[in-house]
Amino acid sequence: MHKEDIVALKNGFENLDKHIENMRYYGFNPVISINKFDTDNEAELNLLKEHCNSQNVPFALNESRSREGEGAIELANMIVKAVNNCPSCLKPLYDLDWTVEKKIETIATKMYGADHVEYTVLAKQQLKKIEELGLGNLAVCIAKTQKSLSDNEHKKGCPKGFTFKIREVELSSGAGFIVPIAGTIMRMPGLPANPSAEKIDVDENGKITGLF
Repeated sequence: MHKEDIVALKNGFENLDKHIENMRYYGFNPVISINKFDTDNEAELNLLKEHCNSQNVPFALNESRSREGEGAIELANMIVKAVNNCPSCLKPLYDLDWTVEKKIETIATKMYGADHVEYTVLAKQQLKKIEELGLGNLAVCIAKTQKSLSDNEHKKGCPKGFTFKIREVELSSGAGFIVPIAGTIMRMPGLPANPSAEKIDVDENGKITGLF
């Protein structure tokens, strides 16, 4: 049985507020989806609704877990309304003609809350090579832990005043991205030209082949 924990809920508000702030950097006022679970109680839900009102953000109760698509109709309508009310609000966080380091610093300080960015010698060398290749005008896609706004998965809530550490930088020229890799994150390996999933099949009798 779920035990009500108002304190833990309040402690999470600073993380929610940072995500609201980040969306507003791009010119949008976000719609908050309150994903309802069976263990939620009215006191917790009401507190979250009150907080959303205090931040001047629209919200909808998303009950798709228990009611499937029907439980998310209100949320969907609010998102459509928000998009239609502001079709040209988007403003980029940085200009593509900025240096790669300036783009990274802008993301790390504005979006994540870092004080400054630190690079390994290897990362510096890789950035220099990218600039020499004339590819410094590509967009930046930072790879980091999903468990924290920082590069350290143990920093919860809305950490501030930390150093954002870039250990290496990869170039995904086909996709059009420069990929700085932060912290100790382990990236998933890329797929081969012909991934094994293409060999899997199910015949008319339900027999699966190609798994081994």
